[in-house]
Amino acid sequence: MLKNRLSFAALFATFFVAAFTPAPPERLAIGDAAPMTDTEMLDISGDMFSLEDMMGENGLLVVFSCNTCPWVEAWQDRYPVLMARAEELGIGMILVNSNEAYRDQGDGLEDMQAFAAANGYTVPYVIDENHALADAFGATRTPDVFLFDPAFTLAYLGAIDDNARNADAVERPFLLDAMQNLADGEAIDPTVTKSVGCTIKRLS
Repeated sequence: MLKNRLSFAALFATFFVAAFTPAPPERLAIGDAAPMTDTEMLDISGDMFSLEDMMGENGLLVVFSCNTCPWVEAWQDRYPVLMARAEELGIGMILVNSNEAYRDQGDGLEDMQAFAAANGYTVPYVIDENHALADAFGATRTPDVFLFDPAFTLAYLGAIDDNARNADAVERPFLLDAMQNLADGEAIDPTVTKSVGCTIKRLS
Protein backbone atom coordinates (compact mmCIF):
# COMPACT_ATOMS: atom_id res chain seq x y z
CA MET A 1 0.00 0.00 0.00
CA LEU A 2 2.80 2.40 0.90
CA LYS A 3 4.55 1.56 -2.35
CA ASN A 4 1.36 2.34 -4.28
CA ARG A 5 0.99 5.67 -2.48
CA LEU A 6 4.58 6.60 -3.26
CA SER A 7 4.10 5.67 -6.90
CA PHE A 8 0.94 7.78 -7.07
CA ALA A 9 2.74 10.71 -5.44
CA ALA A 10 5.60 10.46 -7.94
CA LEU A 11 3.15 10.30 -10.83
CA PHE A 12 1.23 13.32 -9.53
CA ALA A 13 4.45 15.30 -9.10
CA THR A 14 5.49 14.49 -12.67
CA PHE A 15 2.08 15.54 -13.98
CA PHE A 16 2.14 18.76 -11.93
CA VAL A 17 5.58 19.78 -13.26
CA ALA A 18 4.60 18.95 -16.85
CA ALA A 19 1.30 20.79 -16.57
CA PHE A 20 2.74 23.99 -15.13
CA THR A 21 6.10 24.18 -16.95
CA PRO A 22 5.79 26.84 -19.64
CA ALA A 23 6.03 25.46 -23.16
CA PRO A 24 9.07 26.68 -25.10
CA PRO A 25 8.20 29.56 -27.41
CA GLU A 26 7.60 28.72 -31.05
CA ARG A 27 10.74 29.37 -33.07
CA LEU A 28 10.71 31.54 -36.17
CA ALA A 29 11.19 29.63 -39.41
CA ILE A 30 13.00 30.65 -42.57
CA GLY A 31 10.74 32.98 -44.53
CA ASP A 32 8.92 34.27 -41.45
CA ALA A 33 8.59 37.99 -40.82
CA ALA A 34 10.37 39.49 -37.82
CA PRO A 35 8.03 40.38 -34.94
CA MET A 36 8.23 43.42 -32.66
CA THR A 37 10.31 45.41 -35.13
CA ASP A 38 9.21 48.77 -33.71
CA THR A 39 9.69 47.84 -30.03
CA GLU A 40 12.32 50.05 -28.43
CA MET A 41 14.90 48.49 -26.09
CA LEU A 42 17.37 50.15 -23.74
CA ASP A 43 20.94 50.15 -25.04
CA ILE A 44 24.08 50.28 -22.90
CA SER A 45 24.55 53.85 -24.18
CA GLY A 46 21.31 54.91 -22.51
CA ASP A 47 19.60 55.36 -25.88
CA MET A 48 16.63 53.33 -27.09
CA PHE A 49 16.80 51.23 -30.25
CA SER A 50 14.32 49.13 -32.18
CA LEU A 51 15.02 46.55 -34.87
CA GLU A 52 13.66 49.03 -37.41
CA ASP A 53 16.25 51.56 -36.25
CA MET A 54 19.04 49.06 -36.91
CA MET A 55 17.97 47.71 -40.30
CA GLY A 56 20.74 48.18 -42.85
CA GLU A 57 20.58 48.53 -46.62
CA ASN A 58 21.13 44.79 -47.05
CA GLY A 59 19.53 43.37 -43.92
CA LEU A 60 19.74 43.00 -40.16
CA LEU A 61 21.63 40.60 -37.91
CA VAL A 62 20.07 39.95 -34.50
CA VAL A 63 22.23 38.04 -32.01
CA PHE A 64 20.77 36.94 -28.69
CA SER A 65 23.74 37.10 -26.36
CA CYS A 66 24.75 37.79 -22.75
CA ASN A 67 27.73 38.26 -20.44
CA THR A 68 27.59 35.09 -18.37
CA CYS A 69 27.55 32.16 -20.80
CA PRO A 70 30.78 30.22 -21.48
CA TRP A 71 29.64 29.63 -25.06
CA VAL A 72 29.35 33.37 -25.62
CA GLU A 73 32.84 33.75 -24.20
CA ALA A 74 34.10 31.01 -26.52
CA TRP A 75 32.71 32.80 -29.59
CA GLN A 76 33.66 36.27 -28.34
CA ASP A 77 36.66 36.57 -30.66
CA ARG A 78 34.25 36.20 -33.60
CA TYR A 79 32.02 39.10 -32.50
CA PRO A 80 34.33 41.94 -33.65
CA VAL A 81 34.75 40.18 -37.00
CA LEU A 82 30.98 39.96 -37.41
CA MET A 83 30.54 43.61 -36.45
CA ALA A 84 33.13 44.79 -38.96
CA ARG A 85 31.84 42.55 -41.74
CA ALA A 86 28.24 43.60 -41.15
CA GLU A 87 29.24 47.23 -41.53
CA GLU A 88 31.16 46.48 -44.73
CA LEU A 89 28.20 44.61 -46.21
CA GLY A 90 25.55 47.16 -45.28
CA ILE A 91 23.91 44.85 -42.76
CA GLY A 92 22.71 46.29 -39.47
CA MET A 93 23.59 44.42 -36.28
CA ILE A 94 22.21 44.39 -32.76
CA LEU A 95 23.05 42.27 -29.71
CA VAL A 96 20.15 41.41 -27.42
CA ASN A 97 20.44 40.31 -23.77
CA SER A 98 17.28 38.44 -22.76
CA ASN A 99 18.59 36.90 -19.51
CA GLU A 100 15.94 38.57 -17.35
CA ALA A 101 16.40 36.10 -14.51
CA TYR A 102 20.13 36.94 -14.36
CA ARG A 103 19.95 40.74 -14.21
CA ASP A 104 21.45 40.64 -10.71
CA GLN A 105 23.83 37.79 -11.57
CA GLY A 106 26.02 39.40 -14.19
CA ASP A 107 23.56 40.39 -16.92
CA GLY A 108 22.43 43.79 -15.66
CA LEU A 109 22.96 47.07 -17.50
CA GLU A 110 26.23 47.98 -15.77
CA ASP A 111 27.56 44.46 -16.35
CA MET A 112 26.65 44.75 -20.03
CA GLN A 113 28.39 48.11 -20.30
CA ALA A 114 31.60 46.70 -18.81
CA PHE A 115 31.43 43.56 -20.94
CA ALA A 116 30.90 45.54 -24.14
CA ALA A 117 33.78 47.89 -23.34
CA ALA A 118 36.11 44.99 -22.57
CA ASN A 119 35.25 43.28 -25.84
CA GLY A 120 35.22 46.30 -28.13
CA TYR A 121 31.55 46.27 -29.13
CA THR A 122 30.68 48.76 -31.85
CA VAL A 123 26.98 47.94 -32.21
CA PRO A 124 24.02 48.38 -29.84
CA TYR A 125 23.77 45.88 -26.97
CA VAL A 126 20.25 46.10 -25.60
CA ILE A 127 18.15 44.77 -22.74
CA ASP A 128 15.24 42.61 -23.81
CA GLU A 129 12.92 43.37 -20.90
CA ASN A 130 11.11 40.27 -19.64
CA HIS A 131 12.64 38.39 -22.62
CA ALA A 132 9.75 39.59 -24.76
CA LEU A 133 11.75 39.68 -28.01
CA ALA A 134 13.34 36.29 -27.32
CA ASP A 135 9.88 34.83 -26.73
CA ALA A 136 8.56 36.36 -29.95
CA PHE A 137 11.53 34.99 -31.92
CA GLY A 138 11.56 31.63 -30.17
CA ALA A 139 15.21 32.23 -29.29
CA THR A 140 16.51 29.57 -26.93
CA ARG A 141 20.27 29.92 -26.56
CA THR A 142 23.13 32.35 -26.17
CA PRO A 143 24.36 32.91 -28.75
CA ASP A 144 21.39 32.46 -31.07
CA VAL A 145 21.54 34.13 -34.49
CA PHE A 146 18.73 35.49 -36.70
CA LEU A 147 19.64 37.13 -40.03
CA PHE A 148 16.92 39.05 -41.87
CA ASP A 149 16.75 40.48 -45.37
CA PRO A 150 15.80 44.16 -45.86
CA ALA A 151 12.09 43.22 -45.85
CA PHE A 152 12.51 41.67 -42.35
CA THR A 153 12.16 38.14 -43.75
CA LEU A 154 14.24 35.54 -41.90
CA ALA A 155 17.04 34.32 -44.17
CA TYR A 156 19.40 32.46 -41.80
CA LEU A 157 18.96 30.98 -38.34
CA GLY A 158 21.26 29.20 -35.93
CA ALA A 159 24.96 29.19 -35.07
CA ILE A 160 27.85 31.53 -35.84
CA ASP A 161 30.12 28.79 -37.18
CA ASP A 162 31.06 25.15 -36.59
CA ASN A 163 33.76 25.57 -33.94
CA ALA A 164 33.11 27.73 -30.88
CA ARG A 165 36.35 26.83 -29.16
CA ASN A 166 38.86 27.54 -31.92
CA ALA A 167 38.41 30.22 -34.58
CA ASP A 168 41.42 28.88 -36.50
CA ALA A 169 39.77 25.47 -36.80
CA VAL A 170 36.48 26.74 -38.25
CA GLU A 171 35.57 24.88 -41.43
CA ARG A 172 32.09 26.33 -41.99
CA PRO A 173 31.68 30.04 -41.14
CA PHE A 174 27.91 29.71 -41.47
CA LEU A 175 26.97 33.25 -40.51
CA LEU A 176 29.70 35.06 -42.44
CA ASP A 177 28.80 33.06 -45.54
CA ALA A 178 25.09 33.80 -45.04
CA MET A 179 25.80 37.53 -44.64
CA GLN A 180 27.89 37.61 -47.80
CA ASN A 181 25.25 35.71 -49.78
CA LEU A 182 22.50 37.95 -48.47
CA ALA A 183 24.38 41.10 -49.47
CA ASP A 184 25.15 39.60 -52.89
CA GLY A 185 21.56 38.50 -53.48
CA GLU A 186 22.60 34.85 -53.67
CA ALA A 187 21.05 31.75 -52.12
CA ILE A 188 22.08 30.95 -48.55
CA ASP A 189 23.09 27.35 -47.83
CA PRO A 190 22.53 26.17 -45.19
CA THR A 191 19.73 28.43 -44.04
CA VAL A 192 19.37 26.68 -40.67
CA THR A 193 22.05 25.33 -38.33
CA LYS A 194 21.87 24.11 -34.74
CA SER A 195 22.28 26.80 -32.08
CA VAL A 196 24.79 25.77 -29.43
CA GLY A 197 24.96 27.65 -26.17
CA CYS A 198 23.50 28.29 -22.73
CA THR A 199 19.75 28.46 -22.32
CA ILE A 200 18.28 31.94 -22.12
CA LYS A 201 17.59 32.63 -18.45
CA ARG A 202 13.87 33.35 -18.51
CA LEU A 203 11.71 34.25 -15.52
CA SER A 204 9.87 31.19 -14.24
